[in-house]
Amino acid sequence: MSIPFLFCALVTTASAVISLGFSVAATFSPADEVHNAALYTCARSVALVIASAVTFLTGSTPWLLAIACSMIIVQICDAAIGVVIKDRMKTFGPAGTALLNLAAVVWLLSSP
Repeated sequence: MSIPFLFCALVTTASAVISLGFSVAATFSPADEVHNAALYTCARSVALVIASAVTFLTGSTPWLLAIACSMIIVQICDAAIGVVIKDRMKTFGPAGTALLNLAAVVWLLSSP
């Protein structure tokens, strides 16, 4: 595994784990509707964490690119939600993560 591959895999996995953390935190909401929605979000976040971890076991570049692109989309959507709810931290945090992940993908694709 090359340095660009490992960097992209680490950024992608970190992004997935951070998303899972926010999902888990939301499950502690006392409101039933929020709690139930958070449980569904957790299920999807767990899947993304597992899928991102697979890259370390397989070393598959196509798999990593698919998961990295998925996480970039998730983070862009999270940033858009941050804009809608007018929360700068929830806008710039995910946007920055999406940009870092995109840069990692570009580096991976441009490496020999």
